[in-house]
Amino acid sequence: MEPLLLAAGLSFVAILVAIVRRRRYRSLDNIRGPPTPSWLHGHDVELTRQNEAGELDFQWMKEYGATWRIGGHLGTQQLMTADPKAMQHIFMKSGYNYGKRKDIQMITKMFLGPGIVAVEGEAHQRHRKIMNPAFSAPQLRTFLSLFQDIGLQMCEKLKPEITDDPDKTVFINKWLARTTLDIIGQAAFDYDYGGLSNTESRLLKAYSNLFIDTALHPSKWLILYRSLWHYLPDSLLHIVQYTPIKEHTRTRRTFQIVSGIGKELFSEKTKEVLSSGKTETHKDVMSILIKANSSENPKTQLAEDEMVAEMQTLTFAGHETTASTLSWMLYELSKHPDYQARMRAEIKAARQAMHARGDGRFSIEDLDSMTTVMNAIKETLRFHPIVYNLQRYALKDDVLPLSEPIISAIGEEIHAIPIKAGQWIVASLAGYNRLRSVWGEDADEWNPDRFLRIDPTKQTRVGVFGNLMTFSAGIRGCIGWRFSLIEMQALSAELLENFEFARPKEDYDIVRLPAGLMIPVVRGKLYELGSVMPLRVSVAQ
Repeated sequence: MEPLLLAAGLSFVAILVAIVRRRRYRSLDNIRGPPTPSWLHGHDVELTRQNEAGELDFQWMKEYGATWRIGGHLGTQQLMTADPKAMQHIFMKSGYNYGKRKDIQMITKMFLGPGIVAVEGEAHQRHRKIMNPAFSAPQLRTFLSLFQDIGLQMCEKLKPEITDDPDKTVFINKWLARTTLDIIGQAAFDYDYGGLSNTESRLLKAYSNLFIDTALHPSKWLILYRSLWHYLPDSLLHIVQYTPIKEHTRTRRTFQIVSGIGKELFSEKTKEVLSSGKTETHKDVMSILIKANSSENPKTQLAEDEMVAEMQTLTFAGHETTASTLSWMLYELSKHPDYQARMRAEIKAARQAMHARGDGRFSIEDLDSMTTVMNAIKETLRFHPIVYNLQRYALKDDVLPLSEPIISAIGEEIHAIPIKAGQWIVASLAGYNRLRSVWGEDADEWNPDRFLRIDPTKQTRVGVFGNLMTFSAGIRGCIGWRFSLIEMQALSAELLENFEFARPKEDYDIVRLPAGLMIPVVRGKLYELGSVMPLRVSVAQ
């Protein structure tokens, strides 16, 4: 109990430090925003209790513009923005001047270990340097046939489930999670996780409903407790993960399972790669990382726990986010059957052209030529961003430029906002992805054809793909975004060519719950079904 008592004592000290420090940062008094519901919690609790992820962002954008002030813990202030130029400045032009808050870093480390997503500054540069070779465009092209093979395996396993019942309701996100888990296992580690062949997979069980158990509707006191971690010294921060609460216990249990598998794989893969030398070419991501790491100066090499953390990060990010995005795309296509039919026709035409030239598989060029499919993926990434906001804090005084001026509390037009060192900022990715000035007057509708009329040269450049913020941007942009995109293109082609997707006969009301990530849930059946995306699936005619 001593570490826990120490953590409690440190938290009390942190409260005092927070009150003294953060009261200095009231530089946002002239920025309009919603009334703060609580001095103790600010809007932090309200943001976790939204009926749907992004609901408050959209409401506040309409009332205050693309940038506004919200309340933080203990009477502090946070700046929330969906402004394109502000996003560009924070993530692209001054990336390392706006760091991840220490509480966010710690929560990430509890889930994934000390990998690229959790570290900052020079450590992040070191991780990124080691990982870059594995995610080069030529390397990623080699994975296409793997994506296609496993996509076909999924189709072959799904067909018997629906053949005798044309009204069969399928939880399509579960099928996609199993499929993408197998893809990341083979592509990243040359290892079969058994997602499609083994429904009792240890990893699938560990990840099942993880965010419902650990991040959905945290208590008021847990929200406050975690916000105070930002003020703890690094030497003591690690203690907080042992706080005896169910969310932390569930996180530790999952971490132990995933890291245990990761350590076994890393040990085997290291022996295999280093013993073979240059006589054998290993194409999986981990082999490339091991080679890159072994050639580094020992001072800049990643330690074993960091390499294992990269495996955990790849496993989680490489399957969960892709599966979720595809699930939302199929959900939208079930509501837009005409567009779904256009996609299917485009895929079939490309297949005929492929056979005519004597090929047996789609190439990257074939997939890229399918603009109807690509635009559906882009539009889903825009409309249903799995990561709907990102938290940052200013490491030094700065001035934040705005592309969309806002009106101050006294009626003045503001084109830039002075930022004090220590200021907390929430980047609303969901908000940016719905800005009418960027995406058109129908930004609140799912309409892939918008990408036929948008001129990206006239937009403020943000993001790593499609001018979207869904994969983040700049130095902290998702290193695996191309991997995910090619995977979604390949799986979309297989799914839409083989199946038709429609709304279930039963009236399921799907909501986008904010649980760390945006997850699909049937309204009123959260604890009965967990996170599911029910769709009626039939064999395409």
